[in-house]
Amino acid sequence: MSAHSLLLNSFFRPRSSCRLSSQVRHLATPSASTPKPKSNFRETLVSGPSLDDFISGEPIEHVVLGNTKGPRLPSFLKTKIPSGESFNKIKKDLRGLGLHTVCEEARCPNIGDCWGGKEGATAEEGKRAATATIMLMGDTCTRGCRFCSVKTSRTPPPLDPHEPENTAEAISRWGLGYIVLTSVDRDDLVDGGAHHFAETIMKIKQKAPQILVEALTGDFAGNLEHVSLVAKSGLDVYAHNVETVEELTPFVRDRRATFRQSLKVLEHAKKEGVRITKTSIMLGVGETEEQVMYALRELRKINVDVVTFGQYMRPTKRHMKVDRYVEPSEFDRWKQIADDMSFSYVASGPLVRSSYKAGEYFIENMLKGKATENRVKNLVTQEASTSHTQTT
Repeated sequence: MSAHSLLLNSFFRPRSSCRLSSQVRHLATPSASTPKPKSNFRETLVSGPSLDDFISGEPIEHVVLGNTKGPRLPSFLKTKIPSGESFNKIKKDLRGLGLHTVCEEARCPNIGDCWGGKEGATAEEGKRAATATIMLMGDTCTRGCRFCSVKTSRTPPPLDPHEPENTAEAISRWGLGYIVLTSVDRDDLVDGGAHHFAETIMKIKQKAPQILVEALTGDFAGNLEHVSLVAKSGLDVYAHNVETVEELTPFVRDRRATFRQSLKVLEHAKKEGVRITKTSIMLGVGETEEQVMYALRELRKINVDVVTFGQYMRPTKRHMKVDRYVEPSEFDRWKQIADDMSFSYVASGPLVRSSYKAGEYFIENMLKGKATENRVKNLVTQEASTSHTQTT
């Protein structure tokens, strides 16, 4: 046999070692002959808690859920599920009219109170006493305040040119006695949306002059000409929120908003002939008593008429934390302090928000003002008649 044949035979000859190794099976589980480890389940069950432990009423361990580092939500900040005839009617009307409210989108805890009207009133009376806050100019803001859950963008969608007419028509058919209009900040617009805001108010007053209108505006980047546009549109109340004390403003609001700029907006609105100016302050963000007192004094210097105090509530974990939950008694004290400083009206409480029951409070105070005016007129008349009698 040639060397070439021997080489081929050796190459193709099957090797017994390879064949044997390929027939070996490696099992993932132990074979039946392998002894199983003894189970400890029975012993674990016997040594664990018995039925008596579960029904004894004395827990073996305390399991704490949620965030244990931050302050716990107190009971006075928990609200009932909104209901009632007036509430259900307003909610149904909103769907039919195609209106969007901050009350729903921001999940305001006072929606049941504001939409519920007055207790014991008829459906029509409750509707007239109810308050709703309508959002204008879209749902996307150009600013990013650290307490607000409204979505933000540098380039929000363009304004709907038909919104003023459609909103005015819907509100006039709705039949509420008091309406609050607000909007996102629109720094992307030349006028900040002032013309759009003013046009909506004017159309509402044209269609339903009996409706009281409150405008809760932004600061229009400090442009007082734009403030004038809204202030002269026929509104009844001009509202702009300072939100917090001056010292905390850089940490709470967007960097483009300042405490002094907000004061200028409120002061200018009053100079333009607005009857009532209004602002709101959040408590529980780290403010001190001295800082709040200073803020109130600054507001009185520019003749702000109405101030509200409310508890800051953290919308999501991405927003600034709550420093503390303020007790109701402290809110009562701030109400007394502001009343003593001659604010026309003060709403103060853990769940109070800027437009909380605005219609009811505004109408109530207007009636009080008219009653006082009538008493003065009666006294003048009486004095005049007395003097006439004495001279004759």
